[in-house]
Amino acid sequence: MEPFEYAIKKDVRNNPIVREVDRTRHRELWQSVAVGVVLMTVLLFWTWQHFELLRHGYEIGQVQKDRAREEEQRRQLRLEYETLRAPRRVEALATSQLHLVSPTHADAVVIERVQPADPPARTVVARR
Repeated sequence: MEPFEYAIKKDVRNNPIVREVDRTRHRELWQSVAVGVVLMTVLLFWTWQHFELLRHGYEIGQVQKDRAREEEQRRQLRLEYETLRAPRRVEALATSQLHLVSPTHADAVVIERVQPADPPARTVVARR
């Protein structure tokens, strides 16, 4: 009879165990997530500001270099302008390339400025 005893199928139910939701633990989890999100947002915002500050610093440095270069070019152009405008140079070019001659004392005519006459002692001015 022994083999018969092992042939019996035992009915064992392995239904999954249903856990109850622990409301306090669930609330603590969401609070931790919210704190983490806030901290991550603050960290990202601080990092963004830091890198923007660095980028603006580099831009300011580049603009200062550009300004110094432009100032140097302006100084050189101003020097060249003044050199080209020098009266001796203009006179030399006029006599050598344009074949102009300097006027003699006989050719020079001095024009005196005419002084305007004083207004009459009594003037009538219309008033409204």
